[in-house]
Amino acid sequence: MNVKDKVILITGGAGGLGSALAKLLSEKGADVYILDLDQQRGREITEEIIKNRGKAHFNKIDLTSEGEWETTVKEIVDKTGRIDVLINNAGINIRKPIEEMSIDEWQKMMLVNTGSIFLGCKYTIPVMRKQGGGAIINTSSVCGLIGHKYTTEAYTASKGAVTLFTKAVASRYAKDGIRCNSIHPSTIYSPYAEVLLKDPQRRSERLGEVPLGRLATFDDVAYGVLYLASDEASFINGISLPIDGGTTCY
Repeated sequence: MNVKDKVILITGGAGGLGSALAKLLSEKGADVYILDLDQQRGREITEEIIKNRGKAHFNKIDLTSEGEWETTVKEIVDKTGRIDVLINNAGINIRKPIEEMSIDEWQKMMLVNTGSIFLGCKYTIPVMRKQGGGAIINTSSVCGLIGHKYTTEAYTASKGAVTLFTKAVASRYAKDGIRCNSIHPSTIYSPYAEVLLKDPQRRSERLGEVPLGRLATFDDVAYGVLYLASDEASFINGISLPIDGGTTCY
């Protein structure tokens, strides 16, 4: 799958999935830009990639700030002349049901989970149009496809918004050579999931809903993104790709 020399922006690139994306895409020859607030972790990942002879850069950015998006995209374009792929991967989950969640918490989740994607698209689409095309990949969730009884309503609503926002962008900007797709991982094995699985009931719930009988790994998801970012996916537009071991089959 060819992503060689593509300029790829990864939001939330200092996190678990974001860093896995950055490492895999750089291994395949991409020039990755890690966009995150976590300066220490972002620089560590960047240095690790460079040490392994990959191309990587870190940009500290508040992904909910329109001004910082505008400045960051301009800096990258001034340096590279292009943006080939935008991976909107930043997100949070305030784990409270409706009855316990404040409106401020709801708005914060929407701002991060949907607002950062809106801003990323707003400032990269003009660049992609001018250069004749590009690809946008938005991280949603299985919760963007189904009502998931183990997940909070606000998170599910935000990920559902990502799903249809993706399709709207895909339909409007295809004429400019811009593809837009979303990915929908089930629970990914992570430090949080490791704690979750220590509870026998939660372990049974989470593993029981996956026909393949295990949690996703960061690499499982990263290889799906690699495909959508690659030249081989040039006719893939507007899809919602589950990476979920069959969780959404039911």
